[in-house]
Amino acid sequence: MTVIDTLIRNATLIDGRGTPPFITDVAVVDGRIHAMGHLPDLEARNVIDARGKILSPGFIDVHTHDDLALIKQPAMLPKICQGVTTVIVGNCGISAAGVRLRGDPPDPMNLLGEAADFKYPSFAAYAQAIEAVRPAVNVAALVGHTALRANHMERFDRPATLPECDAMRDDLNAALEQGALGLSTGLAYRNALQAPKAEVDYLAATLHGVGGIYVSHIRSEDDEIIEAIDEAIDIGHDARVPVIISHLKCAGAGNWGRSEAIIGRIENARQQHPVGCDCYPYAASSTTIDPRIVDESFRIQITWSTPHPEMAGKDLKDIASLWGLSHVDAARRLEPGGAIYHEMNEADVSRILAYPHTMIGSDGLPNDPRPHPRLWGTFPRVLGHYSRDQGLFPLEEAVRKMTGLPAERFGLRDRGQLSVGAWADLVLFDADDIRDCATFEQPTLPPLGIEAVWVNGVLSYSQGKSTEARNGQFIRR
Repeated sequence: MTVIDTLIRNATLIDGRGTPPFITDVAVVDGRIHAMGHLPDLEARNVIDARGKILSPGFIDVHTHDDLALIKQPAMLPKICQGVTTVIVGNCGISAAGVRLRGDPPDPMNLLGEAADFKYPSFAAYAQAIEAVRPAVNVAALVGHTALRANHMERFDRPATLPECDAMRDDLNAALEQGALGLSTGLAYRNALQAPKAEVDYLAATLHGVGGIYVSHIRSEDDEIIEAIDEAIDIGHDARVPVIISHLKCAGAGNWGRSEAIIGRIENARQQHPVGCDCYPYAASSTTIDPRIVDESFRIQITWSTPHPEMAGKDLKDIASLWGLSHVDAARRLEPGGAIYHEMNEADVSRILAYPHTMIGSDGLPNDPRPHPRLWGTFPRVLGHYSRDQGLFPLEEAVRKMTGLPAERFGLRDRGQLSVGAWADLVLFDADDIRDCATFEQPTLPPLGIEAVWVNGVLSYSQGKSTEARNGQFIRR
């Protein structure tokens, strides 16, 4: 007789496919869903009455920079408290897997950690480190283009030579053979900006044969965003692989209102090629301090600065006034550092979030001492503020954007949907109470309304606390 590990009774199930909720029981055995339906005769070691609560697949954070945080803080509380059960790392061209630094990590790889933290010279070594520490969430990984450049180039203000491209491609091929999902780029950053499309094409050509994907922080998110989107789509089309555009946005006041045209461009491209995007539910971005994107028309909060740590938490305009400098010159003096840029318009954020082919990704920065609230609040904010309070989309559509859709896009087998045989990555939440609590002033407040989280069948978060169980797996393509 099969022994049921966990039996969740009377749950209002949202299955991750976008179908309407229905009430059912769910039985879990050996980490997977064993049975669903009306199961009155089953007995189990652990029985939960979920009456009045929503049971959904565990949320998949498709855009993270948790590469090294998973190893240094494997409890992963900022994610597990939101119902996130799987994270995808290696975004924006920066990754910790297969990196052999020549010195300090180049911007923006310094968002992940310090030079001593990059100690995984192969993708396999990184995967082994994840498996050894066994974090609280599942992990799948991309290979970053800037990380490949850091392996083989001493200067980044130029295109790679053919021998350098060959060496980068060898690294990428090795990582793909060892289970990487695909290639990511961060072409807007200064250490990849001089990489021409041909350099990326040369690397991306390796993806089709293994079923990889191309994920891009595109070359521009402001004035030249249409051209940048076209470049990303062309790279994917040339390589014959799906394209995902990272944290789609209209940056800078001069671009507010362009979301309709941008979505139209993507939708037209989708008629010939698989293209999607992700988005975080905030009208502010966060990255390293970059004088090139400093603009006095919107608020910029400094989150950290190596030469001036005392300025963390202050606005750039106040620092510039204090020093008697322009905003751009003050930013230069603060480098290297991090900042939050209040550069988007809420109407554009809502329109991009509502686009049916948009997934949800936090883009959180776990190393930032004063992180953007998206690190702790993204998924409950979508469910509470945007779905329930604003009515932007039904709850089942919100869940699909963070479960079934990303599992399909990234090829995460047996995850993202609730069905018999699937991995039991589960979230139980209160649809009436769920809400994000993290703010720009208090960015590390956990959300409310998440009742319980199971990762591969093991209860990992319950009643507002981690259970200290760590049952995540490394997911290879």
